[in-house]
Amino acid sequence: MRIRTIILSLLILVSACKNEVSDTERTPVARAGDRVLYLDQIPTGMVTSGLNETDSISSVQNYIRRWARKELLALRAEQNLTAEYKMEVNRQLDEMRNNLLIYQYQQQMIIQKMDTVVAESEIQDYYVGNLNTFTLTSNIVKALLIKLPAEAPDIDEVRRLYRSSRAEDMRMLEDYCLQFALRFDDFNDEWITFTQLLMEVPLESDRQEEWLTRNSFAEMKDDHYVYFIVVREYRLRNSTAPYEYIRGQVKTIILNNRRNDFLQKLEDGIYNEAVRNSTLEVF
Repeated sequence: MRIRTIILSLLILVSACKNEVSDTERTPVARAGDRVLYLDQIPTGMVTSGLNETDSISSVQNYIRRWARKELLALRAEQNLTAEYKMEVNRQLDEMRNNLLIYQYQQQMIIQKMDTVVAESEIQDYYVGNLNTFTLTSNIVKALLIKLPAEAPDIDEVRRLYRSSRAEDMRMLEDYCLQFALRFDDFNDEWITFTQLLMEVPLESDRQEEWLTRNSFAEMKDDHYVYFIVVREYRLRNSTAPYEYIRGQVKTIILNNRRNDFLQKLEDGIYNEAVRNSTLEVF
């Protein structure tokens, strides 16, 4: 009956919250030593997430049991820890509190005062000035992928069209693929890793560099599908990453550098102000 009363009270509490009515008294539901669990500390989702009464009762009981076991263990630890260990715990708590306060304040200042707009020219200048740091670790390609059912009509025509550079042929290929292809993808004409492309087709290559230097067009098949690949551009690993591929990373680097400079100046400003105002004294 006690748990049912708690569940009913929780439902009333949820209703009161919706009507913006605050309780002036907190209802205790469990005690472990001098530590008390109050009704408003039990997650209301336990009785408002579609559970029936039996499941809600079990959920609340489990929550109270977990709370009690944790609190009793903490009490026993506090009673038996040496003064030295207790001092260490307090030191760590103080450090964690300071770190959390500092982090939240820094984030607030960044949102309020740091310039987060990065001009395209700034990104380009940084890229050009640091080319030697932007080395590819993977082979990348700009490619077209076509995946057709093996029984699709006029596949010989596709073989002709996908190798053509004529705009009219490409329009014909696109019209055909819209009707019959399971996949007709140029990956938004963006750079992707060659490994990512290989995951889409039945081709395994331990010598990616050699394959790329020898193949601009490729056809392969399995039991059900025919695949066509057009490699329009490629860059090999250990070469300089193209600007379009690395642009987002460059922008992130600039913002991170700007953030670090901003936080350093913020810290220096607070320190210098404390020295001027005699808030800081070093004995």
